[in-house]
Amino acid sequence: MMTSTLTISDLTKRFGEVAALTGVSLSVAPGERVALLGHNGAGKSTLMKIILGLITATSGEVTICDAAPGSPAARRAVAYLPENAAFHPALTGLEHIRHYLALRGESPAQAMPLLEKVGLGHAARRRIGTYSKGMRQRVGLAQALIGQPRLLVLDEPTSGLDPVSRREFYAVLDDLAAKGASILLSSHALTEVEARTDRIVILSKGRLVAEGSLSDLRRRANLPITLHVTARNGYAPDLVRLLPGSILVDGSLHLTCVQSAKLETLGRIAGFGDKVTDLEVLPPSLEDLYSHFSRGAAP
Repeated sequence: MMTSTLTISDLTKRFGEVAALTGVSLSVAPGERVALLGHNGAGKSTLMKIILGLITATSGEVTICDAAPGSPAARRAVAYLPENAAFHPALTGLEHIRHYLALRGESPAQAMPLLEKVGLGHAARRRIGTYSKGMRQRVGLAQALIGQPRLLVLDEPTSGLDPVSRREFYAVLDDLAAKGASILLSSHALTEVEARTDRIVILSKGRLVAEGSLSDLRRRANLPITLHVTARNGYAPDLVRLLPGSILVDGSLHLTCVQSAKLETLGRIAGFGDKVTDLEVLPPSLEDLYSHFSRGAAP
């Protein structure tokens, strides 16, 4: 019985003497949003091309809904959205989606519902040449949704989008995932995927160096926690003495502690009573974790 939309087992890809991927294994379950992170040259693009059936692996196995990449069954199940989707500027959004529906043997009547799904119903009859980049990305997403794919592979889909467009784009992805679509998303925008994905996969030098939820990665990395303690007027010098190693910045004390000392440190600060007006606990960010695991990768 199939439990994962995408399954990758011990995948290796070599280009001559260069190993682009080495022993990569991962899976994506139905409805799961997985972020694929890695520096340029880490192997992300190679991995996506293998999933899409554009190139073949040197060894290992990849299945999409139990089908081989590039097979008719896999092509029906997977959709792809590149970083810069290109469309004919003279066509309207509606004309474009109708055209690709016809190519897929689907009813052109689905075009307007697809555009409305991605928030472009109001602009469906405008020429794509008048669209912003965010609107063009939504056209690309509408095109990718033709045939109700089981797996969406997205390569830097929010690059160049403004914050509002990014939020709206992720809202569409959240809705798709809630309905069972699997999403594999490559991105350099670490702060956005930190809150909008279920699991994180980090590639470095062609190897999978970390995988798990954000909380899982924080436990594994065991990086220090940062605390910002705001002192009541006049008490900052007292708190500096009470918290050795802290740094006073504009009335707020900045200090770090290891994970195992977090509760003890918080208890000490709570014991300062009304000398403290606010306390902010900042766990390691995804950027911190990415740097940590990437530095630890094998050469």
